Amino acid sequence: MKIQWSLIAALLFALITAVFAVINVNPVAVNLLFGTVNVPLILLIIGCSLIGGLIVGTFGIYRQYQMQKEIRSLAEQLIHIREVTGYTPEIQAAEEENKKDQKDAPVE
Repeated sequence: MKIQWSLIAALLFALITAVFAVINVNPVAVNLLFGTVNVPLILLIIGCSLIGGLIVGTFGIYRQYQMQKEIRSLAEQLIHIREVTGYTPEIQAAEEENKKDQKDAPVE
């Protein structure tokens, strides 16, 4: 569901950018290090939007890679801790069942 909302937001942003770009078709002067270039404003708006999208996308991919790396590291730590302590999910389930039985037992 989160992906669908992200897609809808991206499409809405693209539509707003396209409408804004079509309204602004006048040429503008862009000052570069080596001179000045006249470019239609529509190309400048679309180009800047694409560059911004690439930067955000690259940052998102990098962040996702970091998270996957952290998840792998934590999973390895969990396996190591379980090996050292001998603690398994079966033992945890049995302990939780015992706690539940103790709470349900009548107090005398």
